Amino acid sequence: MANDVRVEGSATIYRLLDVGYAIALDRAAMLLGESTRGRALPGGVDARALEIRNPPLFVTLGTFPIAVRGTQHTAALSAHLFDFGVCSLRLRLQLPAGARWPTLTEFTSGLEESTDPAVIFDRELETLLARLAPCIERAAVAPLFEEYRVYRIDRLLGADGGSVPPPVDILTEAQLVSLLVGERRQLSPAARRELVPYRFSYYEDDLAALSWESALVVEPRPEDRDVEYVLEFANAQLLELRVYDSQLDAELPRLYDRVEAARRRARPRLSGRFRAVLSDLQTRVADVTETVERVENALKVTNDVYLARVYAAALELFREQAWRRGVERKLAILRETYVMLNSEAQAARAELLEIAIVVLIVAELVLAILRTP
Repeated sequence: MANDVRVEGSATIYRLLDVGYAIALDRAAMLLGESTRGRALPGGVDARALEIRNPPLFVTLGTFPIAVRGTQHTAALSAHLFDFGVCSLRLRLQLPAGARWPTLTEFTSGLEESTDPAVIFDRELETLLARLAPCIERAAVAPLFEEYRVYRIDRLLGADGGSVPPPVDILTEAQLVSLLVGERRQLSPAARRELVPYRFSYYEDDLAALSWESALVVEPRPEDRDVEYVLEFANAQLLELRVYDSQLDAELPRLYDRVEAARRRARPRLSGRFRAVLSDLQTRVADVTETVERVENALKVTNDVYLARVYAAALELFREQAWRRGVERKLAILRETYVMLNSEAQAARAELLEIAIVVLIVAELVLAILRTP
C-alpha cells in the first residue's frame, strides 16, 4: 500500500563545517543585516523543553537552481551559525508534488547523485565567510565536514487523494530503507533493522526514522521542525568531536618531535628547555576541554520525552560517546605528557640548584683556604 501513497514535502541537504574557534553571533547579526532573521529557536514545543545556551543565528542566502536527473528544481539556501564555530549550510527544495513512493525514492537517489549542491555549498561558503571574517575567532575551515539529509513529509495522501492509515503503520522497513539508504535490492529483516534502527512516533500522524546519513520526518504541522532542529545540533556536536579528534591525532606526533628536539638542546638551557612545550600543552588542553564542554552543553532536552529519545538516538547512532572517549583519551595523553615534562623540568631545576650549592660551598672553602695565613 505504501507504494501507492502520494507525498507532499521537502528535502533538506545539510553540510556542516567548522570555520573557526568561535563565532560572535551578535556581531555577526550586525554584519549580515537583512540577511539574518535572528536566532533560530524551536517552534513546536514548550520553550522549557529545550535548554539552548546560545541559539544559532539563522541566515538566508538566496535561491539556486539544482538539476536532478535532467530536471531543474529551485532550492533555498540558508545557514545556521553556532557560537562554537560551526556553520551549518542548509539547501532545501520541494519534493515532486503528489509523487508516489517509488517516484520519491528515485528523486532522492537522483538528488544524492547531483553535483550541484556541492558546488553551491563551496561557492556560497566562501562568500559568507568573507562577510563574517571580523566576527570569527581563529578563522580556519577544517578539512572535515558532516553531510546529512532530512526528507520531510508534510502530507501523506492515498491514491485517490484521501486519507491513509498512520505513517507508523503504512511505511514498512523496506520503504524506509529504499528512501534513507538507497538500497533497491530486497534485504533481510535483520539488515533492514540495522540500517534504519530507530523509528519514533508520538502522535498518530507523525513519524521520525533515523539512519546514519539521513532521516525521514513525517510531520503535518508546518511550524513544528523540532526533530530537524535536534538532529542538526547532534550533527554539529559530532563534527566538533571529529575535528578535535583529528587535530589531536596530528598534534601528538608533533609533540613527540618537539620534546625530542628540546631534549637535544645544550645543557646550559636544561632548566627551561620545555618551557614553550609546556605552555603550548597547557593552552591546547584548555582550548579543547572548553570547546568540547561548550558543544556538549549547547543543547539539553528536558521535559519532552519524544525529542529526548530522538536526540539520544541520534547521538548513539552517530557514536558520539565513542568520539568523546577518543578525544578524552588523547587529552589524557597530553595531560600525562605535561606532568612528565614538568616533573623533568623540576628535576632539572633541582639538579642545577644542587650544582649551584656545591659550587658555593667549594667557593667558600677555597676562599677560606686563601684567607688562612
